[in-house]
Amino acid sequence: MTYISGQDRPEGGYEKPSGCPFCRAPAQTGDDSLVVARGETVYVVLNLYPYNPGHLLVCPYRHVADYTDLDPAETGELAVYTQTAMRVIRQVSSAHGFNLGMNQGGVAGAGIAAHLHQHVVPRWGGDANFMPVVARTKVLPQLLTDTRDLLAAAWPTNPR
Repeated sequence: MTYISGQDRPEGGYEKPSGCPFCRAPAQTGDDSLVVARGETVYVVLNLYPYNPGHLLVCPYRHVADYTDLDPAETGELAVYTQTAMRVIRQVSSAHGFNLGMNQGGVAGAGIAAHLHQHVVPRWGGDANFMPVVARTKVLPQLLTDTRDLLAAAWPTNPR
């Protein structure tokens, strides 16, 4: 409901936020931080409005909008961290499958189009039930901070 009501919407909206949440996220610490892992050029953070428990975003530190703007090091580390995210999620929650993707531009569905981010969404058989179809809501059986703690503890020191 926080997302729907716009309560935590960045100033300027999602399309042109005045303070990019993906630029701010790596600096957050403690209970405010949903960052799971940090690399040299990318980091992994829980989606504040997840489609499923464990929904992660792999983001470059650098503020770029388009996949073609990444340099080779960023592209490589983004791929490695996406693979690692899948392994870690399988380890801690036995996901049956994944949706991976980037929405490039607002017209393609990017909520925050100004800063590239790769979605890693765990899926389980039967995870789409009557709640999202009839009630237009999603039941998430775990607090974001609990999910973050599980994933961060399982994240390898060297993901390569």
